[in-house]
Amino acid sequence: MPHIEWTDDLNTHITIIDNQHKRIVDFINQLYDAQENHDKVLVNQVITDLVDYTTSHFSFEENLLEQAEYPFLIPHKKVHQLFIKKINSFVERSQTTDEDLTDELLIVLERWLINHIKTEDQNYVNAVGKNIENVVKKEEKKGKLSSFINRFFG
Repeated sequence: MPHIEWTDDLNTHITIIDNQHKRIVDFINQLYDAQENHDKVLVNQVITDLVDYTTSHFSFEENLLEQAEYPFLIPHKKVHQLFIKKINSFVERSQTTDEDLTDELLIVLERWLINHIKTEDQNYVNAVGKNIENVVKKEEKKGKLSSFINRFFG
């Protein structure tokens, strides 16, 4: 199977989110490589790392959405929870059978990730982007005030 290539239509233009999404794509591509090399140990390690990283990413993303007061935070969290549940079912199946589930898992991962970024994640871009701009502006004002105070009061 071919690797996922990052394309511009996957960008949210929120640098930290895009970098995390790219890291998830890297994990999926590592899974392709491990499967191609018939390395079951590496396949299992990549799946574990992918699940851990994706769970952390979801938590980070949900925190950003909460700070931005994104009105669809609860449904977005639910989508994340359902995905983690689905992936964990693959992990459980792989531990209880000798069946190679990697092809099926790769299809699910790739379709879900691409669809999720292009739809659900694109929906929050404006809210999170505005919130990040506001936070940066507040920090810049604090910095200016701080330098003013330091200049005059040492």
